[in-house]
Amino acid sequence: MIKLTRLDGEPFVLNAELIRYVERRPDTFITLTSGERIVVRETLDEVVDLAVKYQQHKHFMPSPTVALRPEIGIANGQPSKSDPCLDNTANT
Repeated sequence: MIKLTRLDGEPFVLNAELIRYVERRPDTFITLTSGERIVVRETLDEVVDLAVKYQQHKHFMPSPTVALRPEIGIANGQPSKSDPCLDNTANT
């Protein structure tokens, strides 16, 4: 998600995954994958920078499974001992 500003000064947050392309004409137009167009105060370069930073940040975030369920996370490069997927005695 990236924070942007409408021409009237109203801030809003946009899912950067939905951006199809960005144009400068002279205002900045963002066209979404749905075909909807949004005009923002930010420059084309600012929108691109925000979208790129979002993508980079997304790739460095921990897995939702690890973040939300630390009991099945990975510690020191190894699955935790409480990982139910590693319990070979459950079916014996």
